[in-house]
Amino acid sequence: MTNTATSQLLAPYASDSLTLPNRLVMAPMTRFRAHEDGTPLPVVADYYAQRAEAGLLVTEGIWPHRRGQSGWRIPGLETEAHIVGWRAVTEAVHARGGRIFAQLMHGGRQGHPRSRLLGDVPAGPSAVPVPGPVHVKDGKAEAPVPRTMTKDDIRTAIDDHVAAARNALQAGFDGVEIHGANSYLTHQFLADNTNLRTDAYGRDKTRFAVELVTAVAEAVGAHRLGLRLSPGNPQFGMSERSPAPVYRALLDALAPLGLAYLHLTDNDDYPALADLRPRWKGTLIANVGENHVPTTQHQGEHVLAQGHADLVSFGRAFLAHPDLPARIAANDPLDTPIDTEHLYTHGARGYTDYPALEEQRARQLTGAATQ
Repeated sequence: MTNTATSQLLAPYASDSLTLPNRLVMAPMTRFRAHEDGTPLPVVADYYAQRAEAGLLVTEGIWPHRRGQSGWRIPGLETEAHIVGWRAVTEAVHARGGRIFAQLMHGGRQGHPRSRLLGDVPAGPSAVPVPGPVHVKDGKAEAPVPRTMTKDDIRTAIDDHVAAARNALQAGFDGVEIHGANSYLTHQFLADNTNLRTDAYGRDKTRFAVELVTAVAEAVGAHRLGLRLSPGNPQFGMSERSPAPVYRALLDALAPLGLAYLHLTDNDDYPALADLRPRWKGTLIANVGENHVPTTQHQGEHVLAQGHADLVSFGRAFLAHPDLPARIAANDPLDTPIDTEHLYTHGARGYTDYPALEEQRARQLTGAATQ
């Protein structure tokens, strides 16, 4: 069994942009705990504060403007109410000594009129719908054919990200992460089957991502900005025939900006971590659980030992183990089951009711004493 007392996951990390007590990052995970207008519910502050021992927390995807809303009761960062709601979250995290970045997630073609505040058809790089039925606020429906974004739409989407990033800093976030992965807008521009454009944004599939990241970096500072990418990720019908040349070119273009970090997922068909690590001299966060079983402590330590990353993001392990760093230090088996029935409901159950290790052990002792 791993000697967790010397686990590299628990070692401090420092860069020009980040000073972290450990190398555990909580990955962004959609949870649908927002009011219908996109304001986070009060319980969201409790959820993130419980997990503030992580080296870094990254929030669930937040739409920068309702034009980019991908689903019902997903949170936003557009209005003053949103800022106030998120400020309660950041204050709760900072009171526990934590650090938290807001992930900006523009849905692009993802979304449906029945799950958008505007009630309109979403827009993406090209008029290519998501395959199969999609979730809407009252069930499921056929995915709409998205409207093809004009150049004005593209400029507006970039401006929306800039405004939301500024709102994030007003809300007290330590930085922002642009969601360029998992089938959302930036990924749609990078992929083959969702970007059929013949203009400059089609001839160079990295152009939108470069313009977006550059604009946000100029607005809030590159040291407060991270980028998440998932090369070759097939979620929601995405297809990238040869991702390596695209992502190598993208990293070459972005590396000089000096971003806070790159958050990168690996893929069975394209070993992105091994291929792209040499092209990224800054902080790299690895995620190896995407589309796989949950990331284990051993896997996280192995990625660090290989030199493929500086930090490792854990998703499902953080859901059921809010004090994950303490549990790794205690050599806990991390076998608390996830309450899947309440993953995407709107209350505290299955969200903030997982016990910390000390509480769990106390319950076990009490139960044993009464038998």
